[in-house]
Amino acid sequence: MFDVLRSSWALLLGMLLLMVGNGLQGTLLGVRGDIEGFSTVELSIIMSAYFAGFLGGSRLAPEMIRRVGHIRVFAALGSLVSAALILFPVLTDPISWTVLRLIIGFCFSGVYVTAESWLNNSTTNEHRGKTLSVYMVVQLAGVVSAQALLVAGDPSGYNLFIILSVLVSLAFAPILLSVTPTPAFEATRPMGFREIIQVSPLGCMGIFVLGGVFSAMFGMSAVYATEVGFSLGQISIFVASFYIGGLLLQYPIGWISDRMDRRRLILVVSALGAVAGVLAIFSGSNFYLILVAAFVIGGMANPLYALLVAYTNDFLEHDQMAAAGGRMIFINGVGAIFGPLIVGALMNVAGPQGYFLYIVALMAGLAVYAVYRMTVRPAPLAVDTGSYAPVMPTASPVAMELAQEAFIEAALEEEEAADKPVSAV
Repeated sequence: MFDVLRSSWALLLGMLLLMVGNGLQGTLLGVRGDIEGFSTVELSIIMSAYFAGFLGGSRLAPEMIRRVGHIRVFAALGSLVSAALILFPVLTDPISWTVLRLIIGFCFSGVYVTAESWLNNSTTNEHRGKTLSVYMVVQLAGVVSAQALLVAGDPSGYNLFIILSVLVSLAFAPILLSVTPTPAFEATRPMGFREIIQVSPLGCMGIFVLGGVFSAMFGMSAVYATEVGFSLGQISIFVASFYIGGLLLQYPIGWISDRMDRRRLILVVSALGAVAGVLAIFSGSNFYLILVAAFVIGGMANPLYALLVAYTNDFLEHDQMAAAGGRMIFINGVGAIFGPLIVGALMNVAGPQGYFLYIVALMAGLAVYAVYRMTVRPAPLAVDTGSYAPVMPTASPVAMELAQEAFIEAALEEEEAADKPVSAV
């Protein structure tokens, strides 16, 4: 791990600051939107715009990089993010916020692609898995620590938005001043949607569902917390609980997934997420029970993404994995766009509890589908499965490729170890 930190500390520091800025802006906008009198439906559209922009950015950023280069794309998109964050308290109407969120989602996607390209280029095959793990911890730590900043200023004023803009601007300094080699960027040959759905129906359905769950966690949790009357301190703790759960349970679930039928684990993890949602619905106004539910939901949903990727990889050849990863990102992105819209509609009809009703429906539905898939296809043999590689639901194509490369390298090492003759004692 220290080798990874020594070789990539500037990139990781920059990404930490970026995740602090990005993690705070979603929570802050949920609170400020309520102050401005935006309806739940309007806020759901605003939150959904980020994921539409993010999906578009993940598709267009590679072409932008090929045309003008990493550094220009990185600097230009960073400047747009910083400017957009300052404009939120100035242009306080739903249409302007929707456009700004769309721009921020697009820009952050491009920034992630660029930074992760440098990260991938700076690591070696030996440290690829460790780099991915450290990067995921940095991402989650940034989002969690961002929530503490919510109480550092008045959401109805300008200061928090200025802090956001400054954090994002500062994030680019260590990266641009220390990263000199420009990594090569090659497009991955896409895999057809029909092909990947035929390969792993459960993986594709799960990735789609997780897009909706994660966008509700990332985009609408602050809206829910505001509507039920949480204080600023409670809102920050509530939102952070989702990510703390994901951070603490990622590796235990990953360890278990390498030692059992992954479909059974997908079933258990999805069911636990649904049960936690039911607990939140019936907890009334008990803040601590809701915190426990948020911790469990986040602890199940975040690792579930990487678990579904690993399960899909179990049915792919090594040379198919990178292409399949790109398709899974697109499927996840489509689910993420619709997530806040559906949550907003449910909350408009059923009140704040519509938030957890939505999560329960998706997680329970995935658990039921996992049971069905277990009846129509046998589990792959243990020798044919690969190792779990941690990857976030916010993964760009480059981060997904990094995860797939780590997965392939671990599989090759296991194959080599299995082929070695056992020496006589």
